[in-house]
Amino acid sequence: MRVSESPILQNAKPRKLKFIGCEIVYREACHLAASSRHRVDIEFLRKGLHDLETPDMVAKIQAAVDAVDPEAGYDAILLGYARCNDGLVGVTARSLPLIIPRAHDCITFFFGSRGAYREHFDQHPGTYYMTTGWAERNVSGDYAKPAYGKQGVMGKLGLTQTREELIAKYGEENADYIAELLGDWMKNYTKFLYLNMGVGPDESLIAATREEAARRNWEFEQRPGDWTLLKKLFEGPWDDDFLRVNPGQKIVPRNDDRILDAE
Repeated sequence: MRVSESPILQNAKPRKLKFIGCEIVYREACHLAASSRHRVDIEFLRKGLHDLETPDMVAKIQAAVDAVDPEAGYDAILLGYARCNDGLVGVTARSLPLIIPRAHDCITFFFGSRGAYREHFDQHPGTYYMTTGWAERNVSGDYAKPAYGKQGVMGKLGLTQTREELIAKYGEENADYIAELLGDWMKNYTKFLYLNMGVGPDESLIAATREEAARRNWEFEQRPGDWTLLKKLFEGPWDDDFLRVNPGQKIVPRNDDRILDAE
């Protein structure tokens, strides 16, 4: 698969860029970095940051940004993250600008734009989205395991405990009451949608997702993903779909179509 270049960039001077992103875009980011006319050095943080409390996620991303060598000659740092439960809010650009997709969560990356994702989200409630990265980077499916050595938000809320664990801790009657009160966090989902980007072992992962849908009595659908947003992140242009955070500025939230801003 060849990533085509924008005519605007064909005569532009190649840049040196640093990409820091979640490992759920591992295959897509590696493909884009390998096929880019720019030099893009890539770094991934483990999946699960968004399961942490907001200050912990912010601290992890800030540490990764701060660790980029200011003498390495980079033109910008590309962040492969979305707003992610405000996990970017407060992250500050140091000596290099940060370039970030304007998106509420990473599924936007695979739809190609926040508008396309929003339209599908509104028209198809109850859909659980799956990609190669989400499938192969979540083999255990165990949200009770600590993320980066810390218990995630779902674990703190008790949403990862089995009935047996609740009984051992609170007794059977109390356990049943707690389980009913908390509910099954996936009970509102009725469908898997697999977004196929075409750069991974999708056949086996699609088959596994289809089997999981059948086990849950959910619908199953697959459709091609859209490379537009990810390709623009790596190649440009960094238009209104992106936030530029200049050195000294920090990321702030916006409750409108901008999603994120800098100040």
